[in-house]
Amino acid sequence: MIQMSRALAFLLLFTIALPVFSHAQSAPQTSEKPFVVEYYYKAKWGHADEFLKLFKKNHYPVLKKEMEMGRIAKVWMDQPRYHTTEDGRWDFRVTIVFKNATVANEAFDEAALQKQMYPDQDTFQREEQRRFEILDGHWDLPVKTMELDSKP
Repeated sequence: MIQMSRALAFLLLFTIALPVFSHAQSAPQTSEKPFVVEYYYKAKWGHADEFLKLFKKNHYPVLKKEMEMGRIAKVWMDQPRYHTTEDGRWDFRVTIVFKNATVANEAFDEAALQKQMYPDQDTFQREEQRRFEILDGHWDLPVKTMELDSKP
C-alpha cells in the first residue's frame, strides 16, 4: 500500500513538474519547430510484456488519436537490443514528436479524450494504474537536435 501511494505521489509530481520543466527547456525554440520528448519506462523484472500489452491497449490509441488531431506529428517505441547495467536499464523508450513546443506544453485535456475512447472507465483506470504499478522507473526527457555542421 505504501509503495502504491509513493508511486501515485511520484506520478502526480511528474504530472505537475513536466510542463514546467518542458516549458523552461523549450524557451529558445520557435513555435514552428517540432518538439521531441523521449519517455523512458523501466519495468519490474518479469513485467515488461505486461507493461507493453497495457501500453498498446490503453495509451497508444490515445497517442494515435492525438496524431489524428494534429497535436502529435509522430510517435514510436524503441527497445534496447542488448542489456545494460541495472542502474542504466530501461525497457521501452517512446518518442513523441509534437507539432511544436507550444502544443507540447499547453494545457490539453487528455482525460476527456480517454473518457470518450474508453467508456468503461473503471477498467481503463484499473489497467492504467496497473501499468504504472509494474514500473521500477519512468522519466521524460525533452531533447533537441544539435546542428553539427554549424559554426560555434
